[in-house]
Amino acid sequence: MKRLFRFKYPKITILILAIVAAYYIFRNPEISYFFSNLGKLSYLGIFIVGFFFSFGFTAPFAISLFLLANPENILLAAIVGGTGALLADLSIYKIIKFSFMDEFNELENTHPIKKLNKIISNSISHKIKVYLMYLLAGIIIASPLPDEVGVTMLAGLSHIKAVTLSLISFVLNTLGILIIIFIGKSLI
Repeated sequence: MKRLFRFKYPKITILILAIVAAYYIFRNPEISYFFSNLGKLSYLGIFIVGFFFSFGFTAPFAISLFLLANPENILLAAIVGGTGALLADLSIYKIIKFSFMDEFNELENTHPIKKLNKIISNSISHKIKVYLMYLLAGIIIASPLPDEVGVTMLAGLSHIKAVTLSLISFVLNTLGILIIIFIGKSLI
């Protein structure tokens, strides 16, 4: 019996639908209220907010809480938040690496992706292309943009080890959180 609907990339489709659903869920005022109370938990709250800093649909709440946070030690708060973000990025990495690689490999063999790779390969050397990919992924991870994109770039398009990703994620997320908390302190 044939399926009624057939998706070529079901996992990626479900991931996109989950992000859209999460957007609507997090628009709920009760969930926003829960996030606003995380700031009262001190460093435990900062760890939890750091975890949510990595996800695209919760990053705006995390940024707001980091801007409003008034920790005694800014560096310690950034390290604690960076540790939470690292844990989230490693979760994303494991899911991408072990669940989505089959679809990424299939997607990589499509005509438009092959053509794009050929254009890039002809105009940029492989070494520069790798450095640019790491730079772009690093900027995405350090910024409030969704870490899912940066981690997917590293997990799906390169052969990065979890230890290397951990170091990159921790340093860049801690730096991004430190800058946000510093901006919040200067506004107060």
